[in-house]
Amino acid sequence: MQCPKDKQVELVDRQLVKQLAAHHCSECAGVWITGADYAVWQEQQPTAESLSALIDRALEMDCTRSPFDARAALCPECNAYLARAKVSVKTPFYVERCSNCKGIWCDRGEWDTLQTLGLHTVIDHIFSNDWQTRTREREQLAQERRATIEKLGHALAAQIFELAEVLEKHPNGDFGVAYLMRRCDK
Repeated sequence: MQCPKDKQVELVDRQLVKQLAAHHCSECAGVWITGADYAVWQEQQPTAESLSALIDRALEMDCTRSPFDARAALCPECNAYLARAKVSVKTPFYVERCSNCKGIWCDRGEWDTLQTLGLHTVIDHIFSNDWQTRTREREQLAQERRATIEKLGHALAAQIFELAEVLEKHPNGDFGVAYLMRRCDK
C-alpha cells in the first residue's frame, strides 16, 4: 500500500494505539487507518463527552500543522478521492477520509492532536455537516468574546458575559437587553 501523500513510499504496519492497527509512512510520518479497523476499535471505546465540549476544547488548543496537510490525496486502498474535514484548533488542519471504504488518513501529528482533544473516537462526527456547522458557530462566539475583551478589557467583558448569561436565562431577559440598548444608543 502506497502513501497517499508521497506515492514513492510503501506504508508499513504499525500499532497506533492499543488494539488499533495502522499503516505508517516513514517519510511524511502520516498514518492510514482502514475503515474496518477503525470501526471495530471505535465500538470498543467509551462514549465521548458532549460534542459541544469537544468543540470548545479544540478551539482552545494549538498544534503544528503538517506541511503535507494542503496536499490532496487518493485512498491507498481503493484509489478514491480522500474527502477533507476541518479540525478547528487555533491552527486548523484537515483530517482525510475515503468516502468509499471509510479509511482515515492523518498527516504527521494529527492523530496525536485528535487523541489529546478526545476527537479520535468520533472522527465520523467531524465529517458531518452538523459538526462543521456547530464548529463555525463556536468559532464565531469565541471571536466575538475575544473582540469584546479587546474592546472593553477583561474586567468589564467578564461582567458583560455574566450579565448576558443571566439575561439569557431570565424569562424577561429581552427587556433587559432592550433597556441596555436604549441606554447605550448615542
